Amino acid sequence: MPNFWDDAQQAEELMREIRNLKKWVDSFENICQKQEDLTVLLEFQRAGEITFAEVEDHYNQTLIQLEEIEFLNMLSNEGDELSAVLQITAGAGGTESCDWAEMLMRMYLMWAEKNKIKVRELNNQPGDVAGIKTVTLELNGEYAFGWLKGENGVHRLVRISPFDSNAKRHTSFASVYVYPLVDDSIEIVVKPSEFDWETMRASGAGGQNVNKVETAVRLRHHPTGIIIENSETRSQLENKNKAMQLLKSQLYEIELQKKLSARNEIEASKKKIEWGSQIRNYVMHPYKLVKDVRTQTETNNVDIVMNGGIDDFLKSYLMLMGQK
Repeated sequence: MPNFWDDAQQAEELMREIRNLKKWVDSFENICQKQEDLTVLLEFQRAGEITFAEVEDHYNQTLIQLEEIEFLNMLSNEGDELSAVLQITAGAGGTESCDWAEMLMRMYLMWAEKNKIKVRELNNQPGDVAGIKTVTLELNGEYAFGWLKGENGVHRLVRISPFDSNAKRHTSFASVYVYPLVDDSIEIVVKPSEFDWETMRASGAGGQNVNKVETAVRLRHHPTGIIIENSETRSQLENKNKAMQLLKSQLYEIELQKKLSARNEIEASKKKIEWGSQIRNYVMHPYKLVKDVRTQTETNNVDIVMNGGIDDFLKSYLMLMGQK
């Protein structure tokens, strides 16, 4: 195909599809090889050359890999293969909720590190006393959005407050919003008349430009009411480019949801960050329990969850949605 690269966007879409198909083929061939190896190992075990424990270990490894391939099949909706943008916003509860939002950020950062997903912080508004009011993270990795799309919603924490001298139990809330990060292969048209810009001084630690030059930007999209803030770099132009990419990503998410008939408008489905709207409860006192109210998945090991061990919750949500 001598004219293959004449249409760069179409070529990139095709290359993406080829890479995805190759991954499936490679995984299938790998499983077939492991199955053949298992047959040989069984013969060795019958001959007394290896132990049954060695055969069992190989069998368990093969089974885990097979389950991973079967599970990956659930990440087949449009956009699942893309990187993700994750936004955490503190809800009702003041300093308590700001601290809880920062704890959630740490949880997702540790999950990303375990899964070799690169993270960039795009915007961070610190709390007045502790924690963060809101943070926006870009998670670069295949299927990052597919894995994390079930995290949308309100996360509720119950604990003894470290900020209360009377050591009373407090309930805190924070919302998580995840949407796919679009790239140049996905065309989203935004008319100049549909948005406007504001510039502001970046918050955070010092530096030559921080708090002196208006490098942070705020992008308002009038038709949807979407507001994007970005203060990632010291370049106003770079921050504007990233903000526009995030806007297009949210618009793409809206279109995906319309296609999937999951919701007509993202903003219309957002619930108030307070009682009764949570998707997951994290209880640290008077007992320890993390429970997803949608899937009923739960664990008593709160520390593992807060250290990024959330795969069971992510998988159970995808399994639930895959059954619908």
